[in-house]
Amino acid sequence: WCRVTIWTVAMGAEAAALARLVARESSPDAQLLDRVQVAPGFERAVGAAFADDLSRPEIEGAESSGWTSLPDYDAISTLPDQATPLRAHVTAPPVLSRRLAQVGLCAAELGSQLQASLRPGQRLVSVEGDLWRWDGLRIAASDGSSAAALRLEQFNRLAELKQAESQAIKRAEEAQQQLTQLSARLAELSEAAQTARAARQEADRLLADAGRAQSRAEAEQNLIAGRVDTLTLAAARHNDEAEAARVRVEEAETALSELPDVSAARSDLEELRAGVEDARAAMLAQRSVFDELRRVGEARIRRAQEVAKDLSGWRHRLTTAEQRRVELTDRLMTLQQERSKAEAVPSTLEAERVDVNNALKQAEMRKTAASDALSAAEREMRAAADTERGAERAASEAREAGAAAQARAEAAEGMVQAAATRIAEEQQKTPNELLEAIEVLPEDMPSVDALDVEVNRLKRQREALGAVNLRAEEDAREVAAENETLAKEKTDLEEAIHTLRTGIASLNKEGRARLLAAFEDVNKNFSTLFRHLFAGGEANLVLVESDDPLEAGLEIMCQPPGKKLSTLSLLSGGEQTLTALALIFGVFLTNPAPICVLDEVDAPLDDANVSRFCDLLDEMCRRTDTRFLIITHNAVTMSRMDRLFGVTMAEPGVSQLVSVDLKKAESLVA
Repeated sequence: WCRVTIWTVAMGAEAAALARLVARESSPDAQLLDRVQVAPGFERAVGAAFADDLSRPEIEGAESSGWTSLPDYDAISTLPDQATPLRAHVTAPPVLSRRLAQVGLCAAELGSQLQASLRPGQRLVSVEGDLWRWDGLRIAASDGSSAAALRLEQFNRLAELKQAESQAIKRAEEAQQQLTQLSARLAELSEAAQTARAARQEADRLLADAGRAQSRAEAEQNLIAGRVDTLTLAAARHNDEAEAARVRVEEAETALSELPDVSAARSDLEELRAGVEDARAAMLAQRSVFDELRRVGEARIRRAQEVAKDLSGWRHRLTTAEQRRVELTDRLMTLQQERSKAEAVPSTLEAERVDVNNALKQAEMRKTAASDALSAAEREMRAAADTERGAERAASEAREAGAAAQARAEAAEGMVQAAATRIAEEQQKTPNELLEAIEVLPEDMPSVDALDVEVNRLKRQREALGAVNLRAEEDAREVAAENETLAKEKTDLEEAIHTLRTGIASLNKEGRARLLAAFEDVNKNFSTLFRHLFAGGEANLVLVESDDPLEAGLEIMCQPPGKKLSTLSLLSGGEQTLTALALIFGVFLTNPAPICVLDEVDAPLDDANVSRFCDLLDEMCRRTDTRFLIITHNAVTMSRMDRLFGVTMAEPGVSQLVSVDLKKAESLVA
């Protein structure tokens, strides 16, 4: 409804503006244009046919200007075949029937062809506003629309807006009714929703209270049950301990009564201790031999697994290479077939090229002949035009020279009279007396213009000097001192700029050298670690976008086994992770850091790649002093670490940090 209202208001504003414009431009003499109705789209055609003639009113007598009624022609000249009468699209007063009967409507591209066949008084127009008249006049639509066409377009637009406005008002009223109904319905639904929302909130509150009460009850019940179980177990354990103590006391009393001599038992005990020590030493020796054999066996098993894995990898690479060879063979055959087809193309193209060259030569010959003829005609036309312009220019110059000479004569007479008056006022002499007094012939005197120029020059020089400056010498000394200071500062500044540029160049040179050296080391380590992690393949770092290492970008080029060389973004998630790890560890090998934190780096890896990652970590720990802190949920990774840190909840709501030293645990087990 709002959009309809806004649209209605906009159309109403446009219609009101057009109505005011039409009323303002309307003539008080009731011009004939106000009584003409044109079908939409033909306004420019009618404007071209009548131009400003429609601004005249309809008259009856001969005392004023305007349109008067005349009888129809006895025999009307027919329009060209491809032109249709314009009167079919115009509703006009009868006074315009003669004019409309001689106006035809045609397409813009046919007007020039049909103009020669027009009868006296006839004219052709196009929908775009072009005009072709019987007497040879042609007015293009690009010259601009006439005032009549614009006025007719305003009339049609005003009628269209009024009709659209009435429809829009009707739709707005219907929309207003629907809006009223929907508003009432919305109010009812809002009230019902508010009631339901209040009820829902009350129910949620009661449910939350019940849940909290249930949780408290369950917690208390669990605590009580736990205490009861603990007390029951403690009582049972104490009873069992008491019973066992009574049995041991009875056995001890019986054994005490049956014990032999203490000295004999002590000697037997010493002999048993010696035997136990010997057995323990033998057991430790056997255990060390057994541990060594177990380590050798585990190493052999791991080596056998690695050999089997490498064998599987080589078999896979062999299969991939065979498939690649078959693909290359098929591609070679396809390329050979395409080459045989392509070898036949040059001969065909050569024949076509010869034909095209022949046709082009003939066309150029015709073009040359036509250009020569056109040039000769243009030269003749330019010569005639130059002759005409020369004659007109000579006549104009003669008229201007005559007028200028007369003006100069009148001005000279005025200047002579003014000079005689001035001489009489200043020298109290006549011009002849002054000439005799200065003893200079008139032909030797400079011209008036030269004298005026010289006088003006001397005046400007005098004014430029200005007043006398009494502090000129002091100002000159101050300016000289300031100039010397500025020259010294300029020299110091140039030396500083030179030193700064030298330093920047030196720093850039050293930076490039260090960057290239570090880049080579990192690239070498990255390639080695990539081949180790992927069991083959190639990878390297490439500087792109600039020849200057300080401004170049970095691109990672990778080629895992069995794949094409590509960038890092085209690899899978696991491959990207391994490649990134190889790059990180390559940097650590070049410049080790004291600590490195890896957060869930093994998440996208499978078990085989996790094992490779752990092997690489062991190698990094062996070759560097970096301590690696790994955050992970992978059991394989955790089993390969030296120490584990975790968080456990021994009691509900109480977290506790737990650490396990796996190396120490292994030594205890051993």
